[in-house]
Amino acid sequence: MSLSRKGTASPRLFSKVMLCKLSCVALAVAGVSQAMAAPVVVTNAQGYGFDEKRQLVQFQTLVFDDASGKVLARGNADLAKEYAEAKIIDAKGQALIPGLIDGHGHVLNLGQNLSQVELRDTNSEAHAVAKVTAFAKQQPQAQWILGRGWNQVLWPSKQFPTLALIDEAVKDRPVWLSRVDGHAGWANSKALQLAGINKDSIDPPGGQIQRDKQGNPTGVLIDNAMLLIEKQIPKPNAAEIAAALNAAYQHLLALGITSTHDAGVDEANLSVYQQMASEHKIPLRIYAMLSATDANLATRLAAGPIDDPQDILDVRSVKIYGDGALGSRGAALLSAYDDKPGEMGLLLTQPDALTAVMKLTLDSGFQANVHAIGDRANRLVLDRFEVLQTPAARAKSRNRVEHAQVIAPKDLARFARLQVLPSMQPTHATSDKNMAGDRLGVARLRGAYAWRTLVDMGNPVVCGSDYPVELANPFHGLHAAVTRQDHNNQPEGGWLPEQKLSLVEALRCFTTDAAYGAYQEQAMGSLSQGQWADFILLDQDIFTVDPKQIWQTTVLQTYVGGKLVAEAKPAAKTQLD
Repeated sequence: MSLSRKGTASPRLFSKVMLCKLSCVALAVAGVSQAMAAPVVVTNAQGYGFDEKRQLVQFQTLVFDDASGKVLARGNADLAKEYAEAKIIDAKGQALIPGLIDGHGHVLNLGQNLSQVELRDTNSEAHAVAKVTAFAKQQPQAQWILGRGWNQVLWPSKQFPTLALIDEAVKDRPVWLSRVDGHAGWANSKALQLAGINKDSIDPPGGQIQRDKQGNPTGVLIDNAMLLIEKQIPKPNAAEIAAALNAAYQHLLALGITSTHDAGVDEANLSVYQQMASEHKIPLRIYAMLSATDANLATRLAAGPIDDPQDILDVRSVKIYGDGALGSRGAALLSAYDDKPGEMGLLLTQPDALTAVMKLTLDSGFQANVHAIGDRANRLVLDRFEVLQTPAARAKSRNRVEHAQVIAPKDLARFARLQVLPSMQPTHATSDKNMAGDRLGVARLRGAYAWRTLVDMGNPVVCGSDYPVELANPFHGLHAAVTRQDHNNQPEGGWLPEQKLSLVEALRCFTTDAAYGAYQEQAMGSLSQGQWADFILLDQDIFTVDPKQIWQTTVLQTYVGGKLVAEAKPAAKTQLD
């Protein structure tokens, strides 16, 4: 698969915005002498970047232009002598790497979750209910009690929760708690009542109301059935959206994420993004995917892509929803789940509708990024990419499968052949390792979480975290990609260890290859000359520490366009200091 940006854009992409960007680039080249008037030199660094062939490059000195925010040069210690009048930043021997790119996250959800009850660490249904009870007491003004993060697979019962305990905890207000993967939710009776869900309710297409033996709702809703509840929750206003986004920005920057792909943005969210961008209030780079379920999708597509010369807000892709998630048995499989005969998962978008929305996206000149976790969903998506575009069009489109989690072995080679990018999240493997075998059986694991296989077949892999499904920390993802282990170094040798990546490959997936997945590899990801000076300084060199310690890395400073935008607070001194 070619990694050249030349010739990637279809004629439709050359809207007025694109032409403006090209003219801006031309002006920048013409005025390069003025733009180089304020060099800044980062010295004494253990620097790592990539060259034009995506190979790792080491350096001690990085020079960038303070006016434009772009890299001027990188090299050994002697390079600093060429910039005698420059401002100096002493890296103090710390590791310096490109700012990390999260190729699949949910920015607004992350910001909202920071002000909701966190259930990720709960070890039982009773523990989760206790946290909800405490949260409800602390938030007497809240109309709804909202939370996220429970995972019944980690509880002793391994069973979905029910109404019994949650109704005892909160009776007067509706409660809605999303599962960790966002593909199931747990409600109390008050929430079910507001949504009109009862014994006679019919499952919506692509969704399921969990029921007891008598047919009564248990309080758990799967995939599209969740919308029955979520339609009742008051929509946040623009100010509330902006507040949540600001919280997410600061959280991501502190973790060393200088750019993120936002997987599924509706009209309200996009409008706030555009307002914040116009006011220069977005401190990192956003590659936003329009949500295929948004009522305004056709209008947005007709308006054409948004291609920001500063790469702060780029919009040229659509997030399309194929199936559910593995943990809630919503991932669409070709044959039944091993641990639940008869269940084959759910298609959130039915085949004809999937064809239609993919065609609309592609015909509008936008990149199609389709959520597909199960092997059936992956096959359906690949089939449509094969018939909806010519080989020449596919090469330009850089279409993606988001998650590409469980793939029939014979479909793996189709990614490279169809020039479809796998967009994968390494921590999903280490989170799912305790249940994936139960869900799939041994045979289907041969095509599951298959990063090594896909890389060896020549695919650039876009890596991310899927925050807030997983923690946003990208060093957790790097650790998982390299070791296939959890933070307790289990299992010994790694889970499905034949699918490990090298650290160079993993870093590439979180930098230059993630940039490629957004048509941005010329602008960011490798710290090469002319790219944005987006970089981070670390408390340890990830290339020299034991790989098992990668996840413990702390980001000391984060720079976007050469500007310091986040800095770790110094540790409190003790009497021994």
